[in-house]
Amino acid sequence: MTATRRRLLQQGAGSLVLLLGPRELVFGASIVAVRVWPAADYTRVTIESDTPLAAKHALYDNPQRVVIDVDGLELSPELRELVGRVLPGDPFIAGVRVGQNQPRVVRLVIDLKQPTAPQVFTLEPVAAYRHRLVFDLHPATERDPLLALIQEKAAADRAAGPSDRAASDVNDALGDFIGRVGRAPAPAASTPAPAGPPAPPRGTERLVIVALDPGHGGEDPGAIGPSGLREKDVVLQIAQRLRERINAQPNMRAMMTRDADFFVPLHERVRKARRVQADLFISIHADAFVRPHARGASVFALSESGATSVEARWMANKENAADLVGGVNIKTKDAAVTRALLDMSTSAQIKDSLRLGNEVLGRIGKVGRLHKARVEQAGFAVLKAPDVPSILVETAFISNPEEEAKLRDTDYQIALVEALMAGIQRYFAKNPPLARNRATS
Repeated sequence: MTATRRRLLQQGAGSLVLLLGPRELVFGASIVAVRVWPAADYTRVTIESDTPLAAKHALYDNPQRVVIDVDGLELSPELRELVGRVLPGDPFIAGVRVGQNQPRVVRLVIDLKQPTAPQVFTLEPVAAYRHRLVFDLHPATERDPLLALIQEKAAADRAAGPSDRAASDVNDALGDFIGRVGRAPAPAASTPAPAGPPAPPRGTERLVIVALDPGHGGEDPGAIGPSGLREKDVVLQIAQRLRERINAQPNMRAMMTRDADFFVPLHERVRKARRVQADLFISIHADAFVRPHARGASVFALSESGATSVEARWMANKENAADLVGGVNIKTKDAAVTRALLDMSTSAQIKDSLRLGNEVLGRIGKVGRLHKARVEQAGFAVLKAPDVPSILVETAFISNPEEEAKLRDTDYQIALVEALMAGIQRYFAKNPPLARNRATS
């Protein structure tokens, strides 16, 4: 072969390589990251890749395990990382095994600790994420959250050494939780506020339940401050502090839509509040704005006729996009049914939400600056429980360096929690909860 001919062949081969490009040269998808989000509600496993992945799965017994075959993959160090990502305390996963089952097919075997109903689905690229393949491991039988709350309360009272009368009150409350109407009628909602400092509601023999909703979580970090503080972390801290204050009150209990770092779809947050027949729903956030100098706390309620301001509409649209980032399996029938139900918001609910919002706004305004001096309204999906007064509290702008520093500060968090608690108590003092039948659904 002449030197000239050899040179022409080499040039042609080089041109072919350039025309193929990197996608055709790479054998299979490249893994960007693997993540595991354990929680009592469910555990999520995420495989993020540069191209879409397809998978099929099957559930087996003896021992219980989920077997997942992922097409278009070669075994890589990134995939092997899944083995070490499983924590000993994971309530669902005992361990993960990964291997090359066939050429371009990787098999994952997830060994289970309990009967599980797995869901496998894909998510399109959004925000900072590429393509995601998601495995959600839900319990095969969903626990009754209403019964869990009252059992938790009874256990706390026993640990505190309640008197015979207190123990009797707990038993009465338990009876009400499983379907008995309280014996004493409650005052009408329009009853004037009693004189003196607000007191816990009287005249009923059931627990008053406040649903606390720390925004974002898991795959969805929420807004991120200039120094890296994540919204999902700080609002969880605030909600946990508020839960402690509520649980310390006689005849009150807090239910949290999430008590760890995992994602809860918006409609599921509302469903959780309705399942325990919550008396109030408070969603806690610390959002960002396009301008770093935006500052101050805000309170929002649902609107029937559009947003009260351009900023409120912008904020609602941003919060409603959480499902896209956090990752929702839109193919499940239960989710579609629940979303349709939650569109039936009522004027009465919005009216009560505004009352609650005004009480809370007045109190948090004594802790720090307010962004708006009135309760704003917009179409927040998470506020759409038709029978539960619901508000969304933006505790501060995490995008503002000064307010981000406040959100990190324990003393500020405690002061904010005390303000929220005072607003809740004043609302109940003016609007005592009805003695009603606590039927689970």
